[in-house]
Amino acid sequence: MATCMQHQKHWSKVELIYQTVRNPNIHIKGTHSYYSDAWSGSFEQSVVRYLYGDEYSLQAWEPQWDIDPLYLGDYVCIGAEAVILLGGNHTHRADWFSLYPFADFLDESYQGKGPTVISDGAWIGMRAMIMPGVTIGEGAIVAANSVVTRDVAPYTVVGGNPAKPIRTRFSPAVIERLLALKVYDWPEAKFDTLKRQLCSADIDALEAASRRYDQASD
Repeated sequence: MATCMQHQKHWSKVELIYQTVRNPNIHIKGTHSYYSDAWSGSFEQSVVRYLYGDEYSLQAWEPQWDIDPLYLGDYVCIGAEAVILLGGNHTHRADWFSLYPFADFLDESYQGKGPTVISDGAWIGMRAMIMPGVTIGEGAIVAANSVVTRDVAPYTVVGGNPAKPIRTRFSPAVIERLLALKVYDWPEAKFDTLKRQLCSADIDALEAASRRYDQASD
């Protein structure tokens, strides 16, 4: 897929997120994660919502509580018009009689959700919504228009509102072997060398190629 940072937008062009994000509370691993921004603003302007650290909030106020950050893994694919909700608006206390965020009690009304994590190799479908404090596991798929309210296990496909597991991408045994390989922690040279094995479903071949590469590198 082509990449383009120009004003001219097209669905075949994507935004490489590491090139555009400025918010210090968005932590990005690697250089390959992208956002399909053809029908919206940039990742930081359109996808990430209610996160202190954008240009306006940095200038306008000091936060009264710890910031719940966003962690984005490498090789993450984020579909157009997806939304990731963060911690800036957690001031509606469901355990209080009034949900209204009165300024007098704003500090008391805030309830943090913890970091939101989208792990390596995940795919977030078009118009999906990720709720605060959720962890999307390695290689997971979130179907288009889904609302994710709970953690998603690695290599699991979820969909719906609220999103529920539909199936796993591979058998439990294969998922366990994949996670043990720690593919997304490999040096880029190894990752590039083993792309053919990564672009297949043969776990034996991938493990064997990994061993050969490591032995040759010793």
